[in-house]
Amino acid sequence: MNKQIEKIIIKSENLRQQIINHEVYSYIKNIDDLKIFMQYHVFAVWDFMSLLKSLQNELTCTSVPWFPKGSAENRNLINEIVVGEESDLDPEGNRKSHFELYLESMQQCGADISQIELFVETLKKTGNFEEAYNFSNTPIECQSFVNFTFDVIKSNKAHLQAAIFTFGREDLIPSMFFSIVNDLNKEDSISKFKYYLDRHIEIDGDEHSHLALKMTSNLCEENVEFWLEAEIFTLKSLEKRIELWDGVLKQINQNKKASAEISYS
Repeated sequence: MNKQIEKIIIKSENLRQQIINHEVYSYIKNIDDLKIFMQYHVFAVWDFMSLLKSLQNELTCTSVPWFPKGSAENRNLINEIVVGEESDLDPEGNRKSHFELYLESMQQCGADISQIELFVETLKKTGNFEEAYNFSNTPIECQSFVNFTFDVIKSNKAHLQAAIFTFGREDLIPSMFFSIVNDLNKEDSISKFKYYLDRHIEIDGDEHSHLALKMTSNLCEENVEFWLEAEIFTLKSLEKRIELWDGVLKQINQNKKASAEISYS
């Protein structure tokens, strides 16, 4: 393995362990708790797709007339990832993006999708993130997470985008969470969510992780400054994930407290 990649992995291990062992997972006891998790997590699923397409824009020609852009190897790496993320198969064999799969899994279990839909529709119409946040009442932790991703996107630095894509995304969901979902899966209402997790983590944890590591290595090459920036932004991306999970935990606790007060009264 590339020594610079190894260095980033070592430097980020503490934060990765904080995410993998985050308290939020042990608080997901039922479907209602899972719904809250999904209503926050869906923003990370959405901005993951935006980060993916930004990388494709940076590394390939996506305009007409077409001209060769960058290295053919990097074009191949990102295009392979895009195919899997943007047009995967759902349980019935239909082509869907992972974001669309996630929305369907939310609908199946009764999670509220109005917030993320209102955010996306408002952003599509106005191009204004603050307006979209306010109109959809997006949780502050989701706002912070998305803002960080789009700050990296706006940097137009492909090596930074590749770094947070490679080291800061869905492969961080631990086996503990799968166990919780498996227990809850006795209810048919989350079969699509389990499929999403199985499919997404299988792809990200195997094929796509190798492609992304290679892409990051190619983009940083022997540039010391690029590797240092990649390390710094990887750590920041992991801190943002912890903040997001903290927000989920806070909301779950607030809901449990409110339910207990209603039951007591």
